[in-house]
Amino acid sequence: MTDQIERSLVIVKPDGYRRGLTGEVLRRIEAKGYTLVALQVRTPDRERLAQHYAEHEGKPFYEPLVEFMSSGPATFAIIEGQGCIPGFRSLAGATNPTEAAPGSIRGDLGRDWGLKVQQNIVHGSDSPESAAREIGIWFPEA
Repeated sequence: MTDQIERSLVIVKPDGYRRGLTGEVLRRIEAKGYTLVALQVRTPDRERLAQHYAEHEGKPFYEPLVEFMSSGPATFAIIEGQGCIPGFRSLAGATNPTEAAPGSIRGDLGRDWGLKVQQNIVHGSDSPESAAREIGIWFPEA
């Protein structure tokens, strides 16, 4: 575990937003002791999504992922706290909601809809470098 205060980007994806789960996700983040530093709701545009998912370009799931992520509003948040990057990823649970542990966001609230792309409610940065890059894309003023 890290003692360092970190920042991470969290996205409540369009499926979570559509299902009214934003408040529950934010409640769990705050209950874990992390601070919400910035918050906005927006429909992600393809240009920023291309930057965000640049490492996946050319992979079979890339286009369905960008299509899904641009399909409607999503909630973007910067969270801050000790070890918040691994902490939020643990709180989110396994990428596949079917495999996510009970008690995690995806384990409690997600399910596999049998679609081309995982609609798994949330995204969280996977490293300090990714967090800095992702925050710069969605919150350039931060």
